[in-house]
Order: sequence, then structure tokens, then C-alpha cells
Amino acid sequence: MFDLDGTLAESKSALDPEMALFLGGLLDIVRVAVISGGGWPQFESQLLSKLTVDGRLEDLSLLPTCGTKFYHYESGWKLLYAENFTEAERIKILTSLKQVVEKSDFKIERTWGEQIEDRGSQITFSALGQAAPIDAKKDWDPDFAKRQKMRERLGQVIPEFSVRLGGTTSVDVTRPGIDKAYGIRKLRDTLSIPIHEMVFVGDALFPGGNDYPAKEAGVVCIQVRDPNECKRVIETILACLTGENHHKPIGPAS
Repeated sequence: MFDLDGTLAESKSALDPEMALFLGGLLDIVRVAVISGGGWPQFESQLLSKLTVDGRLEDLSLLPTCGTKFYHYESGWKLLYAENFTEAERIKILTSLKQVVEKSDFKIERTWGEQIEDRGSQITFSALGQAAPIDAKKDWDPDFAKRQKMRERLGQVIPEFSVRLGGTTSVDVTRPGIDKAYGIRKLRDTLSIPIHEMVFVGDALFPGGNDYPAKEAGVVCIQVRDPNECKRVIETILACLTGENHHKPIGPAS
């Protein structure tokens, strides 16, 4: 299982060709799942548009918005479930987010696109906007301090919801208990794979990070700093499972 932003790909960017090949090689021999705070359109543009794994998509499970939605492939991508907010919940979260941002002590000089995105089952605040360039996002909150303060304030205002850090500049709000641990348990029940046989790879496995629930769920977790480190992890997994060295490109996935 993989996180998407900051793990398989740079934030809001598509998989690079090497990562697409590594994932194709992995799908040849094991089941793969991707669980991310991103919405379904993000999965389509960042992940699916770059994979060429026809015939193996049945072994790929996709869980957008931190596992609050679950898609599987069956002659096309099918939505198994969605834990969407009620209208009252949605209004309360959006109002609280705006209030906390207005009272925050950090300054945002420029934004690229909308800051708040309603993904149905998750509402995400992206400090610099949904279309901010990667370099600007990496420089804005490298030590997570700004968003940790925001998370703490939101926790006081809307304690009935779960608030976690995601990506490089974002804060994700979901219903309590609806997080990546929830998605992992859904994955266990749907695929009949015990949690102790799963491995999760992500870049936000620290307390408060949106990958941390995977660790709380009891999955074996591997922390990575970026997609390049993730490639080395996949490379090692492939070598262990096949006995082959995949440092060189593993050939086109067909």
C-alpha cells in the first residue's frame, strides 16, 4: 500500500515514467493499493493516466480521500463505498476552516487556485492553493509547524471531526475514525488479506500526519522522504520477491 503525494509522486504531480514501471512490475506479482488524501480526479490524472497495466488492474485498489472512498476495477472503475459529509457537517467544517485561517499568525502572500476543496467525504485546505508549484509548497511549511498550529486550533473548534496533515501544505478534515486505518480495514475485509500481511509506504507517518493511522492500524510501515526513496523501497521489495535486481528499468509494462 502506498500514499500518493510525496510518496509515489511529487505533490499534485503525475507519476514519472520510472515509478510507473516499478508499479507495473509490482502489480505483476502482488496486490497493490494506493490510499491518499487526494480526490478521485487526482488519482485519474496523477496515477491512472501514467499506468499501462491492462489486465492487471483487478489487483489494484484505489482509496481516495484517506480511505473514505474505495474504487476497484471490474470492466471499469467501480465505487464500493463513500463516507460523504451531510450538508450540516460540510457547512460547519468550511466555516471553521475559514475562521481558523483568518486568525492564524502565518502570512500567505500568494495563492494558486482555490485553498479549500470539498471532496465529498473529506474537506482539504491547501495553504497556497490547489495548483501551487512544488517548489513554493516545499518552502512554505517544511517543518510542519504552521499546519500543526492550525490542526490544534481546528481540533478545538471542531473536536467531533478528525484533522490531519496531508501533502506539503494541506490539512485534511474527515469524520472521526474515517481515515487511512478505516481504509485499511476495508481493504482487509474486501480482499480477505490480514493486516499483518500488509506493508504501507508513506511520507507522513509521524503523529498527526495523514499516514499515521496506517501505523495505528498495525500495518508494517515504511517511512520515505520522497518518491525517489519510495523507488528504492519498491526496488528492494521486487528484489526480495523475485530474486532479481531491478535497479535498471524493468521494461515496459503491457
